[in-house]
Amino acid sequence: MSNNIDARAFRRALGNFATGVTVITAQNSKEQKVGVTANSFNSVSLDPPLVLWSLAKDARSFDVFDSANNFAVNILASDQIELSNHFSRQQEDKFASIHWEAGIGGCPLLQGCAGRLQCEPYERVDAGDHWVFLGKVVVFDDLGRAPLCYHQGSYSIISSHPGLVKKEEQAATAAVSGGRLNDSIYLLLRRALHSYQSTYLPKLEALGMSTTEAAAIFLLSDSPTLFSEGIPEFPNVPLAEIVLVLDNLSEDGWVAPVGNGYTLTETGLRKAAELWALAESHTGSVFKDHSDGVMGRFKEILRSVG
Repeated sequence: MSNNIDARAFRRALGNFATGVTVITAQNSKEQKVGVTANSFNSVSLDPPLVLWSLAKDARSFDVFDSANNFAVNILASDQIELSNHFSRQQEDKFASIHWEAGIGGCPLLQGCAGRLQCEPYERVDAGDHWVFLGKVVVFDDLGRAPLCYHQGSYSIISSHPGLVKKEEQAATAAVSGGRLNDSIYLLLRRALHSYQSTYLPKLEALGMSTTEAAAIFLLSDSPTLFSEGIPEFPNVPLAEIVLVLDNLSEDGWVAPVGNGYTLTETGLRKAAELWALAESHTGSVFKDHSDGVMGRFKEILRSVG
């Protein structure tokens, strides 16, 4: 990589920018269909209505995208993680098992999305190891579903900022006679999670760990055999990101490949102990006023719900 920038570190830094998740689809005159998962999508202009996305120059789907008269941006909904994973894998026919309908120019439109934009090519820009495709939106569907999000290598969903949640709930509680919102399990859980994360995540970041890297170390230390024969699939993290996380941990000396799998090194075991100590210390400080019996029952309830 030019300018002496470390590619992995650069990608990790870019991961701080949360995005939505899309599947870009197209069909050419030979009726060859392509679809790729992309979080590089962005809006460009309202007049004319332009959007953009990028594709790696070595992508096998480039020729179809380049020759197609139209392409579609399928903005995925929060319950479409599997669809995102499906279109991120190399397959002979990605549409064989997928429900879709033909849009303008035959470009496949996926069902159940948060929104769909049908575009005609506007310009293609040479940008390093990627091509940037600009499209003019000619038809769109705003289906109003909660979108799927992506941040630091894992899927996420939209959630209000803790500060806003607190203000909103205080105002709503004050406005409702009898304080019924204070008995809402959903609001109580949401408020508790926001409060817990707001003080825990900064401590985790102070150790130089992303949440996905910490999760990998927790898993490797608690279930060493989980990665012994390779990389298992997790529903909320794309396989490519798991590989990237393990590469990062290997580069830092915390994880090492063994056979077909991975294991923690001595340094990794010490890091795992540090992370477990942090988690236990934080839990102790947050729940310091509750007995062991109460905490045991609380964990039982959370496990039964989860």
